[in-house]
Amino acid sequence: MSTPGTSVARLNSRKKLRLGELLLEAGRISQQQLDEALAFQKKSGYKLGRSLTEVGAISEDDLHHFLAKRLGIEFLDLGAIDLDKKTVVLLPEVQARRLRSLVLKKRRDILLVGMADPTDLFAYDELCRQLNQQVEVALVNETELLRTIDIVYRRTDEIDALAAEVKEELGEDRIDLDQLTADEDSEEAPVLKLLRSMFRDAVQVKASDIHIEPDETVLRIRQRVDGVLQEHVIEGRRVGSALVTRLKLMSGLDISEKRLPQDGRFSIQVIDSTLDVRVSTLPVQHGEAIVMRLLDQSANLMTLEKLGMPASILERFHRIIERPAGMILVTGPTGSGKTTTLYSALNHVNDPSTKIITAEDPVEYRLQRINQVQIHAQIGLDFGRVLRTALRQDPDIILVGEMRDRETVDIGLRAAMTGHLVFSTLHTVSAVATANRLFDMGAPGYLIAAALQSIIAQRLVRRVCESCKESAELSMGQRVWLQSQVGVKKAAKLKFMHGHGCNHCHLTGYRGRIGVYELLEMDTSLTDALRCEDLTGFTKAAERKKDYVPLVRCALDYAIDGITTIDEVIRIVGGLEGVYEDDEDDIEAESAVGETSDG
Repeated sequence: MSTPGTSVARLNSRKKLRLGELLLEAGRISQQQLDEALAFQKKSGYKLGRSLTEVGAISEDDLHHFLAKRLGIEFLDLGAIDLDKKTVVLLPEVQARRLRSLVLKKRRDILLVGMADPTDLFAYDELCRQLNQQVEVALVNETELLRTIDIVYRRTDEIDALAAEVKEELGEDRIDLDQLTADEDSEEAPVLKLLRSMFRDAVQVKASDIHIEPDETVLRIRQRVDGVLQEHVIEGRRVGSALVTRLKLMSGLDISEKRLPQDGRFSIQVIDSTLDVRVSTLPVQHGEAIVMRLLDQSANLMTLEKLGMPASILERFHRIIERPAGMILVTGPTGSGKTTTLYSALNHVNDPSTKIITAEDPVEYRLQRINQVQIHAQIGLDFGRVLRTALRQDPDIILVGEMRDRETVDIGLRAAMTGHLVFSTLHTVSAVATANRLFDMGAPGYLIAAALQSIIAQRLVRRVCESCKESAELSMGQRVWLQSQVGVKKAAKLKFMHGHGCNHCHLTGYRGRIGVYELLEMDTSLTDALRCEDLTGFTKAAERKKDYVPLVRCALDYAIDGITTIDEVIRIVGGLEGVYEDDEDDIEAESAVGETSDG
C-alpha cells in the first residue's frame, strides 16, 4: 500500500502527461495504435483506456498493471473488498457514475477511492471537492466498478424518503384523484418519483417482478430476484393507495373499480432499458395488491447455447427443432424458463424462408419476421380460434403459448400431423408426467403417438456467486438425501460449493440462474405405449432409454461441478425419484437411510 498522499504526489507530478503519452513513453503502444484509439474514442465516446483495449492496442490486464505500477498506486479487485454502505454513499451516486469512482474504505481521516482512470485529474479534483477529505487513489476495473455501483447504490433509502414525501403530501384526507390525474405529467410529483426509483432499483438488481402489498399498518414492496422474493417494508399503508392509483392510470385501468381484479400493461424507459410492464391488481383485505411483471424489451434474446443445456441435450435439441413437422413440448412449473427456451428455439429457426405464427398470452418478447398474436379471450380471440386461423395462413412453424384445454391440444396435435412444426408448453413436473397430462385433457393416445416428437422438461437453479464461492459442508439432511440418490460410497467422495455472501450477490450467495433440463425423444417403444394409453409402459420405456437423463441427475451434476448448491438441487427437484441405476452402492444407501430414520 502506498503511503497517504503518495498517489496524490504521483498524480500531481504527471499533470501534463496523459494516458496515451504515458503508454507511448513506455513503448507499450505505437503512435498508430494511439491514433486508432483516439478515432475510436471520438466515435464511441468511451474513455481512452477502454478505447485502447477495444481496438486491441493493449489488453485490459496489461493496461491496469502498467498504470498501477507507473502511478505508484494499488490495483484492487472490487470483488474481494467488503464495502460499508455508509462509507460508499459519502460520494453521491450521480458523482460516482460521472467520475467513474467509488469510495472503498475510510482510514482515519483518509478515504481510499477506487478510480477507473486515475490519470483523469479533473475527476480527481472533483472527488476532493465533493468529499472534502484527503483522498488516496487506487485503480479498479471499470466494468467491475459500474457493476458494483449498481449493487451498492440500492434505492431503498430513496424509496423510503419518497414514500414519506408521498405520505406527507396526502395528509389525513382521502386521495384527490382529480389532482393526481392533473399532475400526471409533473416530473416532480412524489408518487412518480417513488415509482421511478422503484423501477430503477428493480432494473439494477435484474428483478423479474415487483409486488406491492398493503398490510394493516405498512406497505410491503417485494422484488423477485433470481426466482426468490426480497422484501422492503414502508411505514404507512396509505402510500400504497397512491401507488395503486398511479399505476392504474398508467395501465389504462378503471381507478374507481376496487372490488374486482384488473389486468393492464404499459411501457417505460428505465436507465438504458425499455420495460414492458404487465400489471395485475387483486382486491385484498387492506386495499389492492399489485404485481408487475417486468419484461426487458431492450435485452438481447438468449441463444440456445447460453441457456445452460448440457452439450448432449443441446445437440439433440438442435436436431429436433430443425425437423419439418411434429410437436415439441416444453414443460415445467410457472417461472421455470419455458418461454425463454421456446423463444430461443424460434430465434434459431427464424429465417426468411420460414413462416412462423405464434399465439401467446401475453406476447413477452417481440421478434422480427414472426407473426405474433396476442390472445384476448374477452372478445373471443382464444387459442383455439387463433390456431384455426393460423393454419389458413400457410405457416411452417406454429407456437402455442400454452396447451390449456382439449380444443387447443387437439388442433395443435392435428397441425403437427399435417406437416407443421408445433411448439407449446404444459405445466407438468417432468417429461414422463406429460403423457398423463395429455390424456387428462382428453387427447386420444393414437393422436399423441402420431404427432409428439419430443418433450423437454426444465427448472431454473440459482448460480453460486463467483465472487464469494467456497467449499460447503453438508448437513445431515442433505447427506441423507444425497446418499439416497447416488449411494453411500459415491456421496462420501463428492464435494460441493456455496457462496458465503458478498456485495456482488446482495449477501445471498447466489448471482444469476441456469437452466436444468431433461429431454425425452420419442421412439418406437414410447409411441407404442402412448398409442395404447399405457402410462406404466411409457414410464418404463423412458427409464430404459440410454440418452434420457432425468432432471435430478442434471441438477446434481451442476452441484458437483460447483455451478449451484445442493440446497438448490433439493429445492427444485424435491419429490422426484432417484436418478442413478440400482447397484450395490444404492442398496447400501437404502440400508443407511433406513437406519437413520429408525434411529
